[in-house]
Amino acid sequence: MLNKNILFTEIRSPLDQFEIRDILNLEILGGNLHLSLTNIGLYLTIGCVLVLILTILGTNYNKLVSNNWSIAQESLYVTIHNIVTSQINPGRGQMYFPLMYTLFVFILINNLIGMVPYSFASTGHFALTFSLSFTIVLAATIIGFKEHGLKFFSLLVPAGCPLVLLPLLVTIELISYLAKNVSLGLRLGANITSGHMLLSILSGFVYNIMNSGVIFFIIGLIPLTFIIAFSGLELVIAFIQAQVFIVLASAYIKDGLDLH
Repeated sequence: MLNKNILFTEIRSPLDQFEIRDILNLEILGGNLHLSLTNIGLYLTIGCVLVLILTILGTNYNKLVSNNWSIAQESLYVTIHNIVTSQINPGRGQMYFPLMYTLFVFILINNLIGMVPYSFASTGHFALTFSLSFTIVLAATIIGFKEHGLKFFSLLVPAGCPLVLLPLLVTIELISYLAKNVSLGLRLGANITSGHMLLSILSGFVYNIMNSGVIFFIIGLIPLTFIIAFSGLELVIAFIQAQVFIVLASAYIKDGLDLH
């Protein structure tokens, strides 16, 4: 059944907005099978539906004059295409462009959904961002072994490395390579989480000030202006973080292809 209390629960801590909660619970087969819809699952579904709707709106249907949605989609297409081909290479980058474009749109839409008040920032949850980063690094590793075989391990050997320092430097490079699984997702999740937490803390602070009287209401307009400006900055960060994720993911794939 639908848990209405979950949807309208008062948030007492800035971290409460990132808690995964059950929205819909179903028990079938006499209680032997439990199905649930969580808030992150709901907002990811909404994100996928929005991507589909924007794709349909951007379809030109062979018209001579493109509509605004189509022009925006083509501009985004060209931008991501240039990033991927410049990071990998103009030839083989074409193969991985559809994946990078899909990732960019998926991350961007979910970042923007998280900007809506009282919504859920799915890209601020490390379960999602770590899953994406682990998948990208694993795919890059598989590509490297497929292209180069055991020679792929030469990626861990720095050029011109003295033989005496080889064990130490290889260990450091291995740790650095494995850390990519965490760093890629951590960068995205931490930036989204910190921005939303800061907005939540400042909004609560300004609300308490403006709710204390007429004079304090007027004084509270000053930090309120800062919050509005910071919200605009968060909108820019939503685009930047999606782009940074694609740039680094393309760089990891390039390492697997070219061993550098």
